[in-house]
Amino acid sequence: MEQRTHRLTSERLVGKPLKIEPGRAEVELVTTGEMAVDEYGLVHGGFTFGLADYAAMLAVNEPTVVLGKAEVRFLKPVKAGERLKAEAKVEEDLGRKKIVRAEVFDGKGEKVLEGTFHCYVLERHVLEK
Repeated sequence: MEQRTHRLTSERLVGKPLKIEPGRAEVELVTTGEMAVDEYGLVHGGFTFGLADYAAMLAVNEPTVVLGKAEVRFLKPVKAGERLKAEAKVEEDLGRKKIVRAEVFDGKGEKVLEGTFHCYVLERHVLEK
């Protein structure tokens, strides 16, 4: 399926789409030292969240989709150099509002983040006047 939204997203910072299907998406992110917050290599949670958010947007895959609210739980720390995979699925389609469930897994298949993303498909781009 063609990617219809968030087409300029940085693969290096937010991830690379692996699969986009109606109501579903998978995205992969290889974390780097640049994402680390300390000498242990702990990756800032914003990158893990960004990956999950991107997967949620792709699961909706509408050009004007935006995130309105997210409820997430970080389950395990991520270390620089790990390969993460996000899986997202539209759980509820309420017209212009979509409730998306997203999960992020590390290279061992262990879940590092899970959440619910409230996505809205706007009539026009959020920055359009």
